[in-house]
Amino acid sequence: MPLLAFQGNARALSSDGLAQVAGNLGVHAAEIWTVLAVETSGCGYFPERRPQILYERHIFHKLTQGQHDDGDISDPTPGGYGPRGAHQSDCLAAAIVLDRTAAQQSAPWGIGQIMGGNHVLAGFQNVEDMVVAMSGSEDQQLAAMGSFLVGSKLRVSLQAHDWPTFARGYNGPNYAINRYDVRLNGEFQKFSAGALPDLNVRAAQLYLTYLGFHPGPVDGVAGEHTLSALA
Repeated sequence: MPLLAFQGNARALSSDGLAQVAGNLGVHAAEIWTVLAVETSGCGYFPERRPQILYERHIFHKLTQGQHDDGDISDPTPGGYGPRGAHQSDCLAAAIVLDRTAAQQSAPWGIGQIMGGNHVLAGFQNVEDMVVAMSGSEDQQLAAMGSFLVGSKLRVSLQAHDWPTFARGYNGPNYAINRYDVRLNGEFQKFSAGALPDLNVRAAQLYLTYLGFHPGPVDGVAGEHTLSALA
């Protein structure tokens, strides 16, 4: 894959892809959407068809032993994220120039925000293979998340709706600061009541976004902005 592209077909999540991961995890669609909603608001791509990432400068610092510390791309303290979208790609691009492998391992990728450093648990031999898959489709992104949950044994707490335990394993020991477990529970209550995204509407929203139209959030709900973009 070209140095900074990270652009593939960027296909939308399919019903088969969702069903396969849910089956492998022993859960229903509501549990899957609960995690996705909290991690990425349920969308795996930026408008330019690059996988969603959030560049983590402190991870890059750790992986490179602080060789490139500048308070921006590399720093021992978390933070300095800046806006989502193109800025994240710019940070990653700058880090790649310094250390390609460490840079790719220093970001969570795709709809489930799986850290590049967890590529083995996600089912890949190396982070390059993981990034290629993440660029291809949300089905592949979700499959990677499913593999990670199996490998890390977090599917047990997901099955049990044990949100604090799941949050600790998925988001880290400081999960309570961002009320990660509370947010998971809130999303699960919503989705378990039957308010699941329509995958056909959602796919249309994602592809309209790629084309430069503005359908609103990629949420599978055919609202006013989606209908206007279709028109």
